[in-house]
Amino acid sequence: MLEYLNLHVNPDDEKLISAIDELPLWSAPFGLKLLDTITMHPNCNILDIGCGTGFPLIELAQRFGKSCHVYGIDPWTKALERIKLKLDAFHITNVTTQGGIAEELPFGNAFFDLIVSNNGLNNVQNLEKSIAECARVCKSGGEFAQTFNLDGSMIEFYDVFEEVLTQENLNDSVVKMKEHIYQKRRPVEEAVEILRANQFTDIWVTKEEFHLRYTDGSAMLNHSFISHWFLPSWKDLVPEDMLDKVFTLVEEKLNNIAKEKGELKLTIPFALIDCKKL
Repeated sequence: MLEYLNLHVNPDDEKLISAIDELPLWSAPFGLKLLDTITMHPNCNILDIGCGTGFPLIELAQRFGKSCHVYGIDPWTKALERIKLKLDAFHITNVTTQGGIAEELPFGNAFFDLIVSNNGLNNVQNLEKSIAECARVCKSGGEFAQTFNLDGSMIEFYDVFEEVLTQENLNDSVVKMKEHIYQKRRPVEEAVEILRANQFTDIWVTKEEFHLRYTDGSAMLNHSFISHWFLPSWKDLVPEDMLDKVFTLVEEKLNNIAKEKGELKLTIPFALIDCKKL
């Protein structure tokens, strides 16, 4: 019961520094809302779908305590390796992770008391099949909570992007852009209908937003979060021989907006859906 009294922390431990020196900038606002919403109770099995590098997986494991066991699944092998480092550094023993996808969950029927996905299910290939799998592995009366950003995310960028694509007669790129947004950010109403079709009830939806603020478009496009995780998919929408011209124009327009408004602010609206399994 008093094991924590025997923990001696070495602030110079490189493993500890590596594990603690991390802020999930993108996932934190979504995850904090999720952590404030879910029901806390002991002796339960918990699943985090799309656990990434460990947030909120590790928070769930620590907040629910050792009577509970948390399972994380993600196809990203290197991210799962990162989780193992953190678990070791923080002496956490009630977590199991494995590679896999939401469409084919490697768990038995009615195994979990709580399932969460923090901005993860919007990245699956087949949302309908993924939620059907969640229904299969969730106990009757179990809770399912998910967060995801909405189709108005970064609308300030996408409005400029579409304007430039249209100006350059890249109408096919505009169509692809809108298809990309739909696939990654399905409307809340569609998600709710899929949940209902899979015997989830007591569906509660809340919407919020936060902002990413930049001095100008140049700073935004060079920000590691944008350049690593968003820019590759944006580039795929544009013919290779038009990349330089399109993004030069986009950057100029964003910089002009920032000059006029004093900054470039990207809006990130998101939803949390919490429900129960019949």
